[in-house]
Amino acid sequence: MRTLTVPAIAALALAGPAASSATAASGPTIDKNPLLWATVNVCDTTRHPDVIGIHASMPGAGNTAEKMYMRFAVEYYKPTSKKWEKLGPSTDSGFHYVGSAKYVRRVSGWNFSMTPPPEGQTYRLRGVVTFQWRLNGKVSRTAVKRTKSGHAGTNGADPKGYTAAECIIKP
Repeated sequence: MRTLTVPAIAALALAGPAASSATAASGPTIDKNPLLWATVNVCDTTRHPDVIGIHASMPGAGNTAEKMYMRFAVEYYKPTSKKWEKLGPSTDSGFHYVGSAKYVRRVSGWNFSMTPPPEGQTYRLRGVVTFQWRLNGKVSRTAVKRTKSGHAGTNGADPKGYTAAECIIKP
């Protein structure tokens, strides 16, 4: 996994992609398929300080011509407004190709390296993943998932098997 730090809005920063994997296809899928999910699989650990890792899975439809893309973003909970807010382009991976829809599913992830919060404050973060299926260069389907727990066994989880809906980063 490659990690890169970039200056960000609200003193937050972005890092590089994680590996993707695939399994063989067996039939058509829909947007509400249980293989469509997102989770936090890294959250401010000793090995990954001030990092939120987002891991996701998307189903393929068994169509070799259809291409699958994922876009990872971080949202920050703003206590004063009691709302989740986007942090801007530096905490957004942009769409990246994860493979052909000939497979039952494709999984991928993205780590975001955050500037530590000031002493006495914390960052409450979550991931949002936008999924796109494209056929002949045109978007054929789109889905959006916010991170949830319950997806143990994700690649690159720290610690192994870690899955969460949110990530709290402390100084």
